[in-house]
Amino acid sequence: MSYNIHIGPNIRQSAFFDATVAEGVRSFSVYNHMYIPGNFGDPDGEYHRLLHGVAMWDVAAQRQVELIGPDAARLAQYLTPRNLAGTKAGQGRYVPICDYDGWLINDPVLLKLAEDRFWLSIADSDLALWADAIARERGWQVRVFEPDVSPLAIQGPKAEAVISALLGEWVRELKYFWFRETKLGDIPLLVARSGWSKQGGFELYLQDRRFGSELWRAVKVAGQPYDIGPGAPNDIERLESGLISYGADMRRQSHAATPFEMGFAPLLDLDGAHDFVGKEALQALREQGAKRERSGFFIEGAPLSGNAAALPLWQADRHVGWLSEVAFSRRLERNIGVGLIACDASGDGLRIELDDGPRRLTRATLPFC
Repeated sequence: MSYNIHIGPNIRQSAFFDATVAEGVRSFSVYNHMYIPGNFGDPDGEYHRLLHGVAMWDVAAQRQVELIGPDAARLAQYLTPRNLAGTKAGQGRYVPICDYDGWLINDPVLLKLAEDRFWLSIADSDLALWADAIARERGWQVRVFEPDVSPLAIQGPKAEAVISALLGEWVRELKYFWFRETKLGDIPLLVARSGWSKQGGFELYLQDRRFGSELWRAVKVAGQPYDIGPGAPNDIERLESGLISYGADMRRQSHAATPFEMGFAPLLDLDGAHDFVGKEALQALREQGAKRERSGFFIEGAPLSGNAAALPLWQADRHVGWLSEVAFSRRLERNIGVGLIACDASGDGLRIELDDGPRRLTRATLPFC
């Protein structure tokens, strides 16, 4: 069954919207109040290109929250339980963000542009409102806003060749999660070795949306020798690689999770001198121990096309967790899924209930590949 999505003024178009339409985009989703491409009509080809070649994705909906001012670093640290001491300008950090009860509300990448300037490259939630409210309540000297920044992701094993052809050999020296500001002609960019796949790649943070179509064309030309093509963040590859998706794997309003349940404990510094949102709650949760843990699953039966909502996970008559997303893995030729399961549940007799009947599950380690 297919559906149409209305293109209206209440949802924003990205800097690359016209370019994706010209490329033949077939579907959109909505992310951070912005249209984000879903696919370009060839799911198998887009998956293969990501794993074996190179793909370009409009991920401008991955919005930035800028913190700038004398107290910008203070606010950045207060927002996350990860200790940011030692973070250098030009370096990115994966930073879980929790509310005052210790529930995850976003998991952005923090980019430190200067001692008094940071970006939070956010998942799908209104984090700017949260950060601005905290800063104002505390009377800190920091401006919080959404800058004119639109990421374009270049992902796949041939991504480095494309970006070096576009910008120069210096990009090969970038470490993972590090970045550098540059220009492509008149186009202002921040170039980061990052992206929402395990296949390697870069994100080009366009800093003037007027150049969206021009940047898209330039990347396409540079990528022609490598058979570059359009695509979108790939749900199957992200499941295979064990990547976390805020909004799918956890969401405060419906399927809340703590950083301990999601495997973020090594990133947390709960005993340092610095203060942060949810510190006491997270310390208490650590003492209690996690009641659920994130796991992969193999699912028996015919190939699955995905799920629109979290699926209850059962063991006999006991509800023991949720599967947040399932899909048929083309590479593994098996149905796979990820979710949260009670720590005291055994691996036997697990099932989910689908419209066509129950499906048996076995647990699997992450990543699958």
